[in-house]
Amino acid sequence: MANIQYYDVILKPVVTEKSMNEMAYKKYTFLVHTEANRTMIKEAVERMFPGTKVKKVNTMNYDGKKKRRGMTFGKTAKTKKAIVQLTEESKDIEIFAGL
Repeated sequence: MANIQYYDVILKPVVTEKSMNEMAYKKYTFLVHTEANRTMIKEAVERMFPGTKVKKVNTMNYDGKKKRRGMTFGKTAKTKKAIVQLTEESKDIEIFAGL
């Protein structure tokens, strides 16, 4: 397993209609490193966003999609998505405030 630092775990936030509706319940969705586990994701969120306290982390692995360009076939990279639920007394994540 690679040596993954906390700032390498979270790649980018997922901005969809469903993930925006879940923000009312303090659930935030991120694309994360494929080798990151739940404890690494929890530590990364709590260190990158001060004042947050993680209650639960759900993860989903996605295989790459098959793509074709002319006669050649290939696959896109596999991804991992994490839904992070914060505690009730936790601060909100400001990265989603302007959306």
